[in-house]
Parts: sequence; C-alpha cells; structure tokens
Amino acid sequence: MEKGNVLVIGNSGVGKSTLINSVLGEDRAKTGFGTSGSTGELKIYQNDVVPFRLIDTVGFEPSWLKSRMAIKAVEKWSKKSVKEGNKDTQINVIWFCIEGTSSKLFPETINNLSKATKMWPSIPVIVVITKSYSVPDRIKNTEMVHNAFAKQNRNSINLKKVIPVVAETFTINDNAYAAPEGITDLLEATNELLPEGMKAAKIDIAQFILDRKRVFAHSIVGVVTAGAVVVGAVSLPFSDGLILGPTETGLIYGLSQIYGIKKDEKSKDFFDSIINVGTASIAAKTAISAIKAIPGINIGAAVLNAIIAGSIVAALGEGSIYAFEQVYLGKKTVEDIEWVKNLLNSRLSNQFIDKVMEVIKNLSDKSDKDSIIKAILDLFSSSKK
Repeated sequence: MEKGNVLVIGNSGVGKSTLINSVLGEDRAKTGFGTSGSTGELKIYQNDVVPFRLIDTVGFEPSWLKSRMAIKAVEKWSKKSVKEGNKDTQINVIWFCIEGTSSKLFPETINNLSKATKMWPSIPVIVVITKSYSVPDRIKNTEMVHNAFAKQNRNSINLKKVIPVVAETFTINDNAYAAPEGITDLLEATNELLPEGMKAAKIDIAQFILDRKRVFAHSIVGVVTAGAVVVGAVSLPFSDGLILGPTETGLIYGLSQIYGIKKDEKSKDFFDSIINVGTASIAAKTAISAIKAIPGINIGAAVLNAIIAGSIVAALGEGSIYAFEQVYLGKKTVEDIEWVKNLLNSRLSNQFIDKVMEVIKNLSDKSDKDSIIKAILDLFSSSKK
C-alpha cells in the first residue's frame, strides 16, 4: 500500500523526536529515498504498520539561520513532489508542534509555518500541543492556538484539529506522574485525513493503537512500581499502614485513562472493586503474614517491604491492564463486578506469594532500588512474556 507523508514541524526543543518515537514505537526505522535516511535538513521515519512516514525537520529556533535551513529543506522537498515520478514525496498531512508549557504561541512561529508550507495551502494541519502535562492548561492552550491562527487573517493554513499530547510517562516525583495521552487520538486523526488508498484498514490501525496503549500502560506500571519500591523501603510497620493507598488509586485511574474508561455513576462500582481488592491494607497484610511465616527468609525489613510494595503495585497494574483492555475491546463491561473482583483476587493470592518469593530469592540486603524494581518487573510484567 502506498504510504502517506506527514511533515512534522515546530520550534527546537518542542519534543518532536519524543513524539515520533511514541507514535512509531520501538520498531521505528529511519529511512529515506536514497541511503542516508535524510534529505538536507529532513529526516524520514517509518515502520511497517503505520500508514504514513514522518518527515522530521530541524527546529525553527533558536536562530534565524536554522529557521531558514528548515524552511529551505521543506521547500526543496516540495519542489521534488511536483516533479513527475516523485509522488512519494507529496505531503499529505502536517503536524505543527507547539509546547504545552509555553505561555503563548509566538506569531513568528505561525509565519514560519506558513512560509515552510506555502506550496500546500490545502494540506490539512493538526496542531499537536506537546508536553501537555497540566489538564487545566489544555483547554487554555487549545483556545490559544485557535486564536493565534485566527489572527493570521489568511486561508493558507488548513487547520483541522488541535490535539494535546503527553508522549511518554512524565514522572513528577515518586508519587505523581502524567500518563501518556493523546497519541492514539493523533494516530486516528492522521489516518482519517490521509487520501483514500493510503489509509490503513480500520482493523490494522485499531490493532496498532491497541499495541501502543499496552506499551503506554506498561510504562505507567513501571513508573508507579518504582515509586512504590521507594515508599515501601521505609522502616515502618508496613502491614499496619495504608502507605500505598493513594499510589494504587492513582495507578488505576492512570491506566483507565489510557483505555478511555472514565469513572462515572455507571463505572463507579467497577473502579471501587479494583481499588478495594488491591489496597495495601488487604494485599500487604496477607502477603507479609504469609511470607514471614515461611522459614529461611534472610532479608532485612526495608528490602522486604520494598519488594512487597513494588510487587503489589506490579500485580495490581498488570491485572488492571487486562481488565481495562477487556472492557475497551468490548469483551467485558463495567457492570461485570464479580468478574473483576475474582480477576484481581487471583492476581493477589497464592500465585502472587510465589512470585514474591521468587523475587526475594534473586535479591539480598544489599540490593539497591534499581535491582529491586528490575526483579519485580521482570517477573510480573506480562509485556515481557
């Protein structure tokens, strides 16, 4: 199938590379028409699944010279596209990237966009608001974009969509993070804007989007497991406290966000069931009591607590991923309360104890945080199996 071409432009440091990596995934491949994988100041990326190439430009900033280099490279590519026999170089969609942490959209950036793309006044443009970590700011940023484009008083930019994204899990501290968001929306929107004959079949793009959701979900589990290991390592009577309560709740809501499952009156009991089964007050007490009753464990309290805390989060996360994915695929509904209870209970029962014991065998009192996290994720993460 003929692939489309998506031009990715924006200022330096806006996060274009991270965005490209997030969209295409680990199997992305730099390629091009020739052997270098680049054309002037352009770099071309694609994989076997996504129905379009991503053409990355140098940033418009920080210097006038770099801005001109970017614009000239795009213009050169443009001229190739109108020559006979160069259909592969025609631009079909433009991603115009701006940073969500910026306070305003500079007029010169819009001007640079217009200059760089003047050969394609009718090509659909998607504004991608990168690093969109703050939920309240997303509404303001989206409005800011529409206002900035409206002030141009020209029809040379065919704005179709504004999509805020978080391209990868962004860790704020051991207990807070921003989950990946908007990437699958961007994939779907771009596919829809491609000309007929270039669009991926719905079943193919749906499978790829599902795969990306899994990657994002496992990344959240990894980040939150790491935070739980740090929290659990403190020398406290872990079994008597609710140390992990907020951590677990945040994990569950972060995963549900990936799969587009919102907590409302209809889904409240579904969410509550997952949270109640997985809370540290239940799972940790059961695990610690069972593990401490096993003879021959020679490991300090701090490391043991860290292992158990991280393992609870990892097991809960993997179970929640499966539950939310089944709902996302339509195989289960948020009304299947007993099913999700049984699912999570099974993840935190005898099989869980066996896995924790396996982690303990591979560690010692001298094990550092990173070793503990790796041992847990290697054993619990279904993405590694």
